[in-house]
Amino acid sequence: MRKFLIVCIYLSIAVSANTMAQDTLPNIQVKNLSGRIIISWKNAYPATISNIIIQRSFDSLKNYTTIGTVLNPQNRENGFNDAKPPYNKMYYRILVSFEGGSYVYTRSYRPVKDTSRIIGVQKDTFAITDSPKPTGYVPSKRIYTGKDNNVVLNLPEALQKKYLVKFFDEDDNFVFEVTKIPEPYLVLEKVNFMHAGWFFFELYENGTLIEKHKFFVPKDGKAALQGEQGKKGK
Repeated sequence: MRKFLIVCIYLSIAVSANTMAQDTLPNIQVKNLSGRIIISWKNAYPATISNIIIQRSFDSLKNYTTIGTVLNPQNRENGFNDAKPPYNKMYYRILVSFEGGSYVYTRSYRPVKDTSRIIGVQKDTFAITDSPKPTGYVPSKRIYTGKDNNVVLNLPEALQKKYLVKFFDEDDNFVFEVTKIPEPYLVLEKVNFMHAGWFFFELYENGTLIEKHKFFVPKDGKAALQGEQGKKGK
């Protein structure tokens, strides 16, 4: 069964400072904000962090599933938003890996209900009109929009090959890049792209460009142009 790895490039939740003070790695805070599970932490490690992976499980000891990673693991303050957990009392932990190959797990945490008053929550900004599907458009088999409107990186050899993906908007402005792809099937939440519309990507394998293509990120409530293309890779 393939793993769905949901990636958040940015998390911003404005709440009262006392109740949402982040803990320092290897400790994390896990809070339930009206059904959203917010995992947050501060990084005080002197060593360079290469990756941070978020995992959850119904059991505190085993059967953990990777649900996300962060694109900027060295940030002083960071977090992850599990917007639709299957159960609001699951166990969460994160894996912190360092340059050189060493790593550490945090202990397991269950969400604590946060009763603080939420001042504001950043919303997705998918408000532009949908662009028509261009004549003859065929989506990439490697990077495409899934039926849930998130962007799929379907790279079966991700663990054996060194891939790099760069994303650009329709005006050819650089958006962000993914330099470490820890799973063959990686899902990037559409919020990473900041708005709906057409985006281009460049896929590199060991430093060589092997594909340049585009995909469309619909606004909320619209089906992805690729539709059932998201099922590829099963």
